[in-house]
Amino acid sequence: MAIRKNYALLSAFLFFYFFAQAMSISLLALWLKRTLGLSGAETGVVFAANFIFAMISQPLYGFVSDKVGLRKTVLWLISGLVVLSGAFFAFVYGPLLKTNLLLGAIAGGAYLGVTFIAGSYALESFVDRVGRKYGFEYSRARLWGSLGFAAAAFFSGRLFNLDPLYNFALASCAGLILLPLLAFARIEPSADERESSSALKPADAMAIFKLPKFWGFMVLILGVTNLYLVYDQQFPAFYASHFADPKQGAAMFGYLNSAQIFLEAGMLFVAPFVVNKIGAKNGLLLAAAIMIVRIAGSGLVHGPVPISAMKMLHSLELPILVVSIFRYIAFHFENRLASTLYLVGVSFGHSLGLAVLSPIVGKSYDLIGFPSTYLLIALFAAAFWVASVFALSPTPREAPPAKDAEPDPALAQADLGGGDVAKVN
Repeated sequence: MAIRKNYALLSAFLFFYFFAQAMSISLLALWLKRTLGLSGAETGVVFAANFIFAMISQPLYGFVSDKVGLRKTVLWLISGLVVLSGAFFAFVYGPLLKTNLLLGAIAGGAYLGVTFIAGSYALESFVDRVGRKYGFEYSRARLWGSLGFAAAAFFSGRLFNLDPLYNFALASCAGLILLPLLAFARIEPSADERESSSALKPADAMAIFKLPKFWGFMVLILGVTNLYLVYDQQFPAFYASHFADPKQGAAMFGYLNSAQIFLEAGMLFVAPFVVNKIGAKNGLLLAAAIMIVRIAGSGLVHGPVPISAMKMLHSLELPILVVSIFRYIAFHFENRLASTLYLVGVSFGHSLGLAVLSPIVGKSYDLIGFPSTYLLIALFAAAFWVASVFALSPTPREAPPAKDAEPDPALAQADLGGGDVAKVN
């Protein structure tokens, strides 16, 4: 009973958290450019600030998450910050960006970086840890997050055209729902789990930087996935530019984003089966290859329909990527450092790369346009993909054995891929 209850509550928590995230930042580029009137370079500076502050908080999130283990400390912090989102955008972020770009970027970076960028990685790592303990597949819970994002994206464009503050207010309402969901969740760490997490020291976390396998993993993370994310952050503005009426473009992007994420949720059921068949390394390479196709394709095709098709590729690569990342970490690194590895290796790695790349790519959009910039990004990403073929370590084609798992047979049987569940930390 506790297993089903925790699965349901954490799935609902992911739904409303990602609903709030979509309402807050899915149309951030449009809000910055159309509502506040920022240029491409200025928008790049704002995004860079977001990822700089996320980068600062991610190592702390990772170590604290491993230190507190299955306790809900980090999730309480994230929930409280989500509640404040509406007031922050309306009374702090927007006014500051209009009067002082640098100060506004710093304030926004501190809030968004901690709440919706680093915070999402910390939440995902926690859910993966709980799923491992109670025997449910991480991706089966995470798909509810995708559905929450899709539900918000479905009407976020129309609300944005009425007033972007409606979107931000709904994000705060979703934050209020997170609090009782978290309060009702009953996640009980065992004595061994408490002892293992409490004994963790900063030196243990720092030791990951001495591991060759860590740096091999980072070739793909720092290279391909970073370039993909910097490509994707101003994609809504590029998509909307294909419509004569900017408001129609914003609304259509909302519908497209919603459709893409609903398909993504379905793929989250299939992804464990795919990764089990081909292995975590090949899963990473497959996801990265789809990213490169989408980036290059966006620079080559013309018109709303082909560009929409490029957007839909995201629903294929993201589920394979996230499952492969957790499987890869589970096979090659210590379980007790899983959150640190995820928050530092993946989340911090993304933020570091995006902090550097966002202003450069933003300036490139202003100078040579979106299509030419996309082709350059794809070229560099392809080079990192080739390097990743040699840098990543091979992994078996099945999930690693579980530790301290108490699987619910009904949940396990519902999983695709022969009922296999992800036992990753």
